Amino acid sequence: MTTQIELREMIFHAYHGVLQQEKLVGNTFVVNLLLTADLSNAIQSDRLEDTIDYSQLFGLVKDEMSIPSQLLEHVAGRIVHSIKEKYPIVKEITLKLSKLNPPFSGEVHSASIILNEKFR
Repeated sequence: MTTQIELREMIFHAYHGVLQQEKLVGNTFVVNLLLTADLSNAIQSDRLEDTIDYSQLFGLVKDEMSIPSQLLEHVAGRIVHSIKEKYPIVKEITLKLSKLNPPFSGEVHSASIILNEKFR
């Protein structure tokens, strides 16, 4: 049995970007995360140890978001790697990382990277 866990619209203030202003002032970022895993043991057992703890998952994302990077791709890759390392039962991760109000010369709500990775 395959199950999905979703954490939507996790909001962080962080210092990711190429421009000096982004590194000093920071920006608002939104992370959406969808994990696919076999959680059939948790369905049967009703034990936290048999699933992915949502609060620990959030903490993992928060920790990675606190490390400044120039590129959203780099941050997203670190998050995916950390999740897979901590939770080997994860079979697929889709992560969307958005920077709100990016420093463009026009009005843009957000710039995003969407990373999808499947594991064997």
